[in-house]
Amino acid sequence: METDAGGGKNLIRLRHYSLSTEKTYLGWIARFKTYAQDREPQLLEADDVKKYLTHLALHGRVSASTQNQAFNALLFLYDIFTLEMEDLTSVTRAKRKINLPLS
Repeated sequence: METDAGGGKNLIRLRHYSLSTEKTYLGWIARFKTYAQDREPQLLEADDVKKYLTHLALHGRVSASTQNQAFNALLFLYDIFTLEMEDLTSVTRAKRKINLPLS
């Protein structure tokens, strides 16, 4: 898996994503690559993505929006390689902070 996800940078630009989104997605893909111990994306399964996203929620203590950002970056990665992504509904999700109105 290359740093730019095998042409991912070009695909991001073809889809007219912002430069900020490009940097963010490539960063999440690089972190996932490290987590997956540099295994090729074709060898990874939905279970690996589930474990990573759960790891972010439980151990990385990321916010719900940060976890969603990582999730979208990984969906993009799998779209690049045209790999099927199984159902990810069982992933432990970070909880959104509930803001209660002040009295």
